[in-house]
Amino acid sequence: MATRVLDSWALMAYLEDEPAAEEVERMLVQAESGKHKLLLCAVNWGEIYYAIMRVTSQDTAEEKMREIAGMAIEVMPVSEDLHLVRQAAIYKARHKLAYADCFAAALAHIRKAELVTGDEEFKAVEKDLKGILWLHR
Repeated sequence: MATRVLDSWALMAYLEDEPAAEEVERMLVQAESGKHKLLLCAVNWGEIYYAIMRVTSQDTAEEKMREIAGMAIEVMPVSEDLHLVRQAAIYKARHKLAYADCFAAALAHIRKAELVTGDEEFKAVEKDLKGILWLHR
């Protein structure tokens, strides 16, 4: 089973019904049926939470997080061995990436998974990853 890592951009596009929402929805349905596994770094989960809360309210952020919790997405914690944090720090030091994006890239790198995003900032690390599934804007 293939593994894919969702960047916060992908889930925000889905939650806000942006043009890429249909592509993300298709992936969610496929994950439900076991076609592939979807991962989300806890740091990116937090990025989604604060982005929603900042624009709407904490109640809306909580509602959206419950919606995400019901999806076939495994939220990956930042581990105690700091391997994920180290890789994210390396990406941050070497590339012009937002810190939360470094965690999505690091998780994809460590898990040898395809990264799902529409954020062109990830072009900087594309060669270091198994691949990027580019969502349409």
